[in-house]
Amino acid sequence: MLNTLLPILLFAALGLAVLGAGKRFLMWRRGRASKVDWLGGLLAMPRRYMVDLHHVVARDKYIANTHVATAGGFVLAAALAILVHGFGLHNRILGFALLAACVLMFVGALFVAKRRRNPPARLSKGPWMRLPKSLLMFSVSFFIATLPVAGILPEGFGGWILALLLTVGVAWGVSELFFGMTWGGPMKHAFAGALHLAWHRRSERFGGGRSTGLKALNLDDPQAPLGVEKPTDFTWNQLLGFDACVQCGKCEAACPAFAAGQPLNPKKLIQDMVVGLAGGTDAKFAGSPYPSLDGRGKPIGEHSGGPHLPIVNLNGKALVDAETLWSCTTCRACVEECPMMIEHVDAIVDMRRHLTLEKGATPNKGAEVLDNLIATDNPGGFAPGGRLNWAADLNLPLLSDKQNVDVLFWVGDGAFDMRNQRTLRAFVKVLKAAKVDFAVLGLEERDSGDLARRLGDEATFQQLAKRNIATLAKYQFSKIVTCDPHSFHVLKNEYGELGGRYQVLHHSTYMEQLISGQKLNLGQHKGGSVTYHDPCYLGRYNGEYEAPRNVLNAIGIEVKEMQRSGFRSRCCGGGGGAPITDIPGKQRIPDMRMGDIKETGAELVAVGCPQCTAMLEGVVGPRPEVKDIAELVADVLIEQAAPVKAAPRATAEVL
Repeated sequence: MLNTLLPILLFAALGLAVLGAGKRFLMWRRGRASKVDWLGGLLAMPRRYMVDLHHVVARDKYIANTHVATAGGFVLAAALAILVHGFGLHNRILGFALLAACVLMFVGALFVAKRRRNPPARLSKGPWMRLPKSLLMFSVSFFIATLPVAGILPEGFGGWILALLLTVGVAWGVSELFFGMTWGGPMKHAFAGALHLAWHRRSERFGGGRSTGLKALNLDDPQAPLGVEKPTDFTWNQLLGFDACVQCGKCEAACPAFAAGQPLNPKKLIQDMVVGLAGGTDAKFAGSPYPSLDGRGKPIGEHSGGPHLPIVNLNGKALVDAETLWSCTTCRACVEECPMMIEHVDAIVDMRRHLTLEKGATPNKGAEVLDNLIATDNPGGFAPGGRLNWAADLNLPLLSDKQNVDVLFWVGDGAFDMRNQRTLRAFVKVLKAAKVDFAVLGLEERDSGDLARRLGDEATFQQLAKRNIATLAKYQFSKIVTCDPHSFHVLKNEYGELGGRYQVLHHSTYMEQLISGQKLNLGQHKGGSVTYHDPCYLGRYNGEYEAPRNVLNAIGIEVKEMQRSGFRSRCCGGGGGAPITDIPGKQRIPDMRMGDIKETGAELVAVGCPQCTAMLEGVVGPRPEVKDIAELVADVLIEQAAPVKAAPRATAEVL
């Protein structure tokens, strides 16, 4: 009986799974076209899954080991079950191999069950709570059914009662793990996730690569949508990526806006995109809702959408509220933590682009700032002629005069901020002490366009970028150095699509080079204990964590690390235009970060970003002093005394 029913169950489930896969693929393909390497992606998928993806999962040893046992055991057990029980290859060696795979899967499933007994708040509940039972049922049923194949039990052992029970168990396990992969359910992420890795929108991320620059819009194509209005405006492989979400909530736990009580939950946002693609409401979402000011969260089930309906409705309920999108600081903490390598920030900025370019709906001071960028080339609306006032006494060399230099010092819009001017002056002092051949653009420099792009104004970004690129094309220089990680990132990673390709360094990286090359005569820091805050656009966006610490170590500072540092550093709240859109929450993100700083007991916090400086110094109440790394280095410079000229000897006049 069992030998008759098992092949029927297996192949019926596989047939339905294939049918569901086709249906799901057609659903993803509702999105816009995206060029992918179809065959190359599929061939690369196993390595991406077992190396690149597992590298992220391995940060949590418990989950990593559980995933290896459960997923590895299931893949092996499923393949062997089809051979042994589907095609009837009753070979003892295959039988023992299937038993071993079932044991491995069973052990992993036990750990899944243990985690689900008291799950962290970030984990979705609902259907996910039945997953351990399904995994256990699959492994136990096939283990018992395979014992006769391995010769451990005689054929027909237990009679029709055991056969019936095993059939029920197999049907349960197979329906969840095969059929559920493509029709919906907790195992959906396995099917969608594998194809997401194969045809990822940012294939450069694999093999140790890094890809963080936003993709440019084609503003010359009148048929191309300006951002994303409805789910089908996303590219099809973005939609595939949303469907790969495992609802683990690691993005939620890392999100500074969610922690601050602002109405953003990255996991919920991704699940809303899945709801929008399939059509329906969010009533079945089984995780934490978007936060709300009353602390209870936004109600589940009141938001709905469809593949061709607007995601955001400014005049009423839709799939997502506009304030959810504007709460994001674009810090990429969610992307960094996602074990499925989903690109949350890309999706958010794509939707912002539609609101800004098509609806003119940038909140609070957003419209004013964008108007300032167009009129004055800086977000504050300051007279462009004042861009070099901070350096009136420094006699800075202009690139227009020198034409050819080693270093172009990109000043950035910190030139209009009195606090950041201290950082700029300190770095100029360092450059001069090292006798660097450098120059500035002076009045020819314009805003890099970072802020406009994050606020969704791709048109203003491209206008600023193209004008800067045209200016830079007139001169020769080896590298660009800047104190601003936002300008650093845009110049390095986002100007290239528009024709501007440069070697760009953050000032901490360049100072490390000067120190290692013995270009600076440095003393030792005499102050108290110091901690270092990693800027998002230097660290997570560009992978630079060591240079700032090496510079601090070189001047005698042993950094007291915060619990959230390096790639897990908490955002200061200053990125993505968040201070401009100013969406309210239960607390402020910089206050939370200052709490992290105070836990170290440090008397001073070293920073490497003007946005971070402004946000941290804006914290009210007693707090450690905030200094840029350039200021700390300038403080300990030992200036060599100018050589004393010998007095001319008096000569006696011969009479």
